[in-house]
Amino acid sequence: MTMPRGKFVRIAVAALAGALALGACGGKRNDTGAETTDGGGGGQQASAGGRLTIATGNTTGVYYQLGGGLARLIDQNLDGYKATASETGASVQNIQGVVGGRYDIAFSLADTANDAVEGKGSFDSPQPVEALTRLYPNYTHVLVRTDAGINSIADMKGKRISTGSPNSGTEVIAQRLLTAAGMDPAKDVKAQRLGLPETQDGMKDGTIDGMFWSGGLPTGGITDLTTSLRDKVKFLDLSKELPGLQEEYGEIYEAGNLPADTYAQAKDVPTIVVPNVLVVKKGFDPDLAGELVKLIFDKRADLEKVNPAAEDISLDTAKQTDPIPLNAGAAKALDTLGAK
Repeated sequence: MTMPRGKFVRIAVAALAGALALGACGGKRNDTGAETTDGGGGGQQASAGGRLTIATGNTTGVYYQLGGGLARLIDQNLDGYKATASETGASVQNIQGVVGGRYDIAFSLADTANDAVEGKGSFDSPQPVEALTRLYPNYTHVLVRTDAGINSIADMKGKRISTGSPNSGTEVIAQRLLTAAGMDPAKDVKAQRLGLPETQDGMKDGTIDGMFWSGGLPTGGITDLTTSLRDKVKFLDLSKELPGLQEEYGEIYEAGNLPADTYAQAKDVPTIVVPNVLVVKKGFDPDLAGELVKLIFDKRADLEKVNPAAEDISLDTAKQTDPIPLNAGAAKALDTLGAK
């Protein structure tokens, strides 16, 4: 599990992430340098170079920060390539965008990617995606206002709850947790399908009672809430919900803790952990895939400077993407790097 990280680290990371990530984030640029709004990459993977678009997530989340960091690494180290990290609603939207040719590379929660390759959940049919590598784990954050009278997922009935951006991995796990607690997510809570920045605003002004978020540690938007609201918010212990999720969806859901020092809490909070994967469309250029994988592991220290979540990107787990198939070039690169 992730080691506790102190207040100094959180402050330093926030400042550095802003400097590093923003330089490589935004909409896709055309050949004249003008910014387009479709965020698409069109699946261009010419061996001589080209433009690559990385689908990330909400602007105050880890996907967006690390996506910006990865884009900078591509610009600096892969001759002929220029990369852009695009803000998105995250996992489901990212996979849809990769399959549709709007993005070249995408961050996704493994449970959502599993659904995609098996054609279930948010996907009507199997999706042609493959993995470049398994990444760091995402931690489920369930944060509520202390004046809302919520002490468990079941207590959310009738409350105003942010379930995450539409078509996000956060929304997927939020709905599954609500269902596991015996509720209909569409009827039994006043669901607010909001991104993390909008959710932060609602938690601060009291228009939202509680929220779900799935992200790496630390997530800047959560740090902002726990720092600004202090004892007006609290995390829920999710240890009772884990067995039900594992029974229904398998071992993709694991036990974990939000370390106390991550968000300046009094003690660790038991939660549910889901791996992240970096995905591409089936048929992605294997030579380029191999270069990207080598870049991630050779320059991992640079990604750690953007957000400490990258510390948990490991060759010990990099190949553990099943049932999401590994791209052939990515698999070859991981073997060369000594992945287990």
